Amino acid sequence: MLNRRMRKTSLMTSMMGVSIALFFAAELFTVASYAQAPLPQPTPPPQEQTQQPPEQAPLPQAPPQQAPPSYPPRELDRLVSPIALYPDPLLAQILTASTFPDDIPAAAQWADQHHYLSGDALAQAITADQVPWDPSVQALLPFPSVLEMMASDMPWTQELGNAVLSQRPDVMDAVQRERRLAWSYGYLRPNPTVVVSPGPYITIMPVNPAFIVVPYYNPAVVFVAPRPGFFVGLGIRYGFGISIGLAFRPWGWGYTRFDWGTHVVIVNNAPWRRTWVNRTTYVHPYAVRRFAPMAGPRPAERHELVSRSPQEREYARSGRAPKEEHVRAPKEKREGERHEGGERR
Repeated sequence: MLNRRMRKTSLMTSMMGVSIALFFAAELFTVASYAQAPLPQPTPPPQEQTQQPPEQAPLPQAPPQQAPPSYPPRELDRLVSPIALYPDPLLAQILTASTFPDDIPAAAQWADQHHYLSGDALAQAITADQVPWDPSVQALLPFPSVLEMMASDMPWTQELGNAVLSQRPDVMDAVQRERRLAWSYGYLRPNPTVVVSPGPYITIMPVNPAFIVVPYYNPAVVFVAPRPGFFVGLGIRYGFGISIGLAFRPWGWGYTRFDWGTHVVIVNNAPWRRTWVNRTTYVHPYAVRRFAPMAGPRPAERHELVSRSPQEREYARSGRAPKEEHVRAPKEKREGERHEGGERR
């Protein structure tokens, strides 16, 4: 019996040892488990938010383009009123040239100082001098009085050019409104120098395509109803004109007109597509070039610089046939250059 008790006691002791061993093993496993668990990380302080463009968005290379100007119909009527009754080819050249206002003052001075040249002699002088102006401005060099009008009122010229670039269809509609007024009041009629077609769009075309008349009129008169007893035949004068021959075909003369129905200006037999958006890149197809202002030393002037006299200026302003006072410049005579009178004065 004693042996049985001793075996029982030994068994219980062994069982207690196993239990104690299992307890310590469990504790060690628990401690190890807690030691392997990651410690909670503190929340980082909030960072300042910065606005950055998306990676795929390109950086701007230039400041945003200026918004195009917008003129109401009444303002457009005012802008076109001094030129609305000009023959279509001359009107088209003026509208396109007005979009290069920076070229106008120097071109007006050059035209004035070379006013005694005409025809082939004038075309050759323009080419020889390598004038740094757009061909649309060069096309007006035979018309010193027109360039003088534009240069003497640069705010008007700039506004007109901006309107042409941003609202060309509206500008053409304004021309038609003014022409209809002048027609309805009896001022605008065909005459020996121009053919006027009344509708559906009023066109004014030279009788002789080689002779472009520059009409003289007062917008405050011809676009309002005549007072009783006023003779409307005196409202527009057609006495002043310029002969434009084959020498000026490269500048678009003879191939410039309007397609009024589709609001297209055709210059040098090609649609003129310069707009406010592409005004810094568009190049119209001409047969002549625009020389860069800083391309190098300018060629020596080969002609005498003779400005128009006050009387000659008045002839153009009043729409009367002028008398040329400088048939031959002294320097031309010394060089033996022949001057052919292609300008009707």
